[in-house]
Amino acid sequence: MEIKKYAAIDIGSNAVRLLVSNVIVQENSPTQYRKSSLVRVPVRLGADAFTTGVISENNQTRMINTMKAFKLLMDVHGVEKYKACATSAMREAKNGQEVIEKIYKESGVNIDIINGKTEAAIISATDLNELILGDKSYLYVDVGGGSTELTFFSKGKIIASKSFKMGTVRAIDKQTHKEINKKIKNWIENKSEGLSKIALIGSGGNINKIFKMSTRAEGKPLSYIYMRAHYKFLKQMTYEQLISELGLNPDRADVIIPASKIYINAMKWSGAKNIYVPKIGLADGIIKALHSGKLDE
Repeated sequence: MEIKKYAAIDIGSNAVRLLVSNVIVQENSPTQYRKSSLVRVPVRLGADAFTTGVISENNQTRMINTMKAFKLLMDVHGVEKYKACATSAMREAKNGQEVIEKIYKESGVNIDIINGKTEAAIISATDLNELILGDKSYLYVDVGGGSTELTFFSKGKIIASKSFKMGTVRAIDKQTHKEINKKIKNWIENKSEGLSKIALIGSGGNINKIFKMSTRAEGKPLSYIYMRAHYKFLKQMTYEQLISELGLNPDRADVIIPASKIYINAMKWSGAKNIYVPKIGLADGIIKALHSGKLDE
């Protein structure tokens, strides 16, 4: 048996995460990935990038301090390999590259800005294979702060994939345009034509939270009817009630409603009656891609 320790840093539009995993390799057995530590810091880069177009001095300082802390945590965990990936907010910020160079100089953490297609490919290389077997068709939906990645699977293969500039932080800042909604609707309806028995696979912090609140057993899907009822329930509550009564973090309470709407629309437009919520995300995908050699350090 061989145990390796890898880390992934996911720099999103709503938060920054560090995942440390034990990768357990045994002869004649599938490789196991066990979470050792997960740290989430609510640095909302999208609030800068999607409004002013630049990462502010305040968030630059917070990012530098976060990466210094992550570097120390990786050192004490004895991490052998790590990869840091930045998505939508850093992609769109005019000073994104400059900020990344500054972070590297101050913390020693090297960050790659990845595009939407790469992001979707990394995530879909996680545990989706266990779900997409058989004759069914699936629409994989990953809702982030700045973008939504959509991928259609049929008979175990990717048949279409696209990234849209529709995210929860954009929605807060009133940047969710009817035009983008229309584009997503047309794309989903077009690509789902001829596919039967479509189910959704949802990923992202918000759908994970919704699933946890549902108290459903792991592996069991949430129905379209449940998602709509839950959305109505959340909409009746104030921001303060979402925090005090439902126990949501402040940076989750203001994005969970727009996120729910995106998943519900995707279900409606694809004709899906159920959404599966496996515990996957960009950080999990990075760990697996590091192990398989598909991503360099």
